[in-house]
Amino acid sequence: MKGIDKRIHKNGTVSYRARVRIKGHPVLIQSFASKTLAVKWKRDTESAVEQGKYEYSKIGSKNTLAELIDRYIDKVLPSKPKNARNVRQHLLWWKQELGHCLLSDIKSSMIARKRDELLSGTTCKDKLRSSTTVVRYLASLSHAFAIAVKDWEWIQENPVMKISKPKISNGRTRFLNDDEKERLLQACQESKSKGLYPIVILALSTGMRRGEIMNLRWSDVDLDRGSILLQTTKNGERRFIPLIGTTLDLLRSRYTNQAIDFLVFPAPHSSSKPIDIRSAWETALRKAEISSFRFHDLRHTAASYLAMNQASLLEIGTLLGHKTVQMTKRYAHLSNEHLYSTAIVLNAKLFSDQKR
Repeated sequence: MKGIDKRIHKNGTVSYRARVRIKGHPVLIQSFASKTLAVKWKRDTESAVEQGKYEYSKIGSKNTLAELIDRYIDKVLPSKPKNARNVRQHLLWWKQELGHCLLSDIKSSMIARKRDELLSGTTCKDKLRSSTTVVRYLASLSHAFAIAVKDWEWIQENPVMKISKPKISNGRTRFLNDDEKERLLQACQESKSKGLYPIVILALSTGMRRGEIMNLRWSDVDLDRGSILLQTTKNGERRFIPLIGTTLDLLRSRYTNQAIDFLVFPAPHSSSKPIDIRSAWETALRKAEISSFRFHDLRHTAASYLAMNQASLLEIGTLLGHKTVQMTKRYAHLSNEHLYSTAIVLNAKLFSDQKR
């Protein structure tokens, strides 16, 4: 029967999910131990909705948003370790703002008002909160609601799905030109922090993220083969990274028979913690007279230099660990000089006959 789905659970038990979809009304979902019960509920419910006798107020009237968030943090969040800290922060904010509300009382308009408060609010650094950050707050709440709908059947629909999301900009395009690159590397070499220069070289030559570098262990590095194998990355997949030339030489010079579980860049007085390069990094930027540049922009720079040397989007995305070509396009920016040279070659081929 249409609208009845058979579900086989991990413990071998079988249930039947009945779904009622009537235009102009919320989708209703209920699970049953037998198909007979599911069919009866579906027919009775469709009849009640069409006659205007169905009591929607009962849906989600037992649990509050605080209970939903607490259960999500306890049961679901541990399976998402890569971004758990940020998601937890987002959800605790929603709990503080709307946690007292019953799920049945939470409307899309309420969430939209809180969205606008987030957009007009400031961060701990007293800066206006970006639209990207607000989208992430909404995404964290939306996934919690999605679990409540699909897995727990606490509510019938996800109210976050009905509101519009803030428009996200195309992202930063900042990357180092040749002169800036040389000045920065010189400043890093002269830094009092012995770890800064090899860390920056590693970031530039591989496009690795800051967190990937800081949490890198010798067990991830194969000095004989000249490679790094990241076991866990931001997108949840392993990533192979080749080590060539200067980068490989610098890592070889750092290795002095440490245990394989040791960090490659440990703090001076604690081998279990990564080195803190924030102060040294900012000093190097000032000394190199480079402005409006973040450590993550070294990743932009790696992708941009690859693009300017005619690497394909697939090659760039594979090295940087992107799942989609669209994400790679954000990093594969070409310099104006390179675009001019490309245009010159194109025009020379197109109109060479007219010059004769």
